[in-house]
Amino acid sequence: MIHPAYLISIGAAAILGWASFFVVINKLSPFTSAPLSLILFYLSLFFAFTGTFTLSLFYYRSWKAKGEIHSAYLNTALRQGVLLSLMVTVAALFQRLRVLTWWDGILLLAIVLLIEFYFMAKE
Repeated sequence: MIHPAYLISIGAAAILGWASFFVVINKLSPFTSAPLSLILFYLSLFFAFTGTFTLSLFYYRSWKAKGEIHSAYLNTALRQGVLLSLMVTVAALFQRLRVLTWWDGILLLAIVLLIEFYFMAKE
């Protein structure tokens, strides 16, 4: 059984990530403090998507299992949330560098899927 404090803290981290993302977007200029603003942009994007994907995947798994809640669902959802948010963040970085093409996106997805298949095979 999962303690609700875990889900509340992940939700609070996701809200904090989205709030920091919007603060970075609105308050920092990439032209005045380029390295700092870009690092903060990608970090806040990563944390915002990690929390959002983790909670979404956890509730999807518990809904699919008809209300059963296991700690393994949260572990799996956290791992998948980190992988998906890493993929989105790297894709955003590639887009900023103007090197993102459709086959790069498919390659990023394939890398994430291979990592996930590795962890699924270990279970």
